[in-house]
Amino acid sequence: MLEFINVSKSFWTGTQRKVILDRASFSVPLGMSLGILAPNGTGKTTLINMMAGLEKPDEGEIYRNCRVSFPLGFMGGVLPKLSANENARYIAQLYGLDEDYVSAFCRWLCGIEEYFDMPVGTYSSGMRARFNFSLMLALEFDIYLIDEGMPASVDAEFNRRAGSILADRLKTATVVIVSHQAKILEKFVQRAAVLRHGQLYHFDTLEEAKQLYDYAT
Repeated sequence: MLEFINVSKSFWTGTQRKVILDRASFSVPLGMSLGILAPNGTGKTTLINMMAGLEKPDEGEIYRNCRVSFPLGFMGGVLPKLSANENARYIAQLYGLDEDYVSAFCRWLCGIEEYFDMPVGTYSSGMRARFNFSLMLALEFDIYLIDEGMPASVDAEFNRRAGSILADRLKTATVVIVSHQAKILEKFVQRAAVLRHGQLYHFDTLEEAKQLYDYAT
């Protein structure tokens, strides 16, 4: 389970304090995928980064009693001077996984041909997105974190293959998707929440969450 207990997070913008979470408490049990609706600029990425442990709360506690992925699109663990092959093998070592398997899986899924053996720093944004998502799927987490779904720069064939694998993983794993569009959440979540004024308002169905979200926005 992923659990937030009385978590607060805010930023000073230069003119005012922007509140992301205000003493928020909630949990994400395994097997209960969660979709979070939030308008742009309300702190979606900050929230997902806190779930991953990439950002710390100002106050409160975050407990991760399971394997939580890095967010889709996060490239902080990938070294631009190394090739995708070298990065895949290095990260496999960090997680105690078979290097050959992780490298071969990423090579097959991201489909960037000879670029897989070239430095990641030379990749286009679409190629980096493919490699990052391939790496996330290769590592097999209990909870997958996705900010706004798959990047638009990823091509249709990759979407089909990666989406099929993710759907298969979700039979035994859990996903948290944060987005400003309800349509992105429909395929993956069992329950939904709305991020508003520093609080997460939880609902049993996405349709109920959409009603508050549409009213608030």
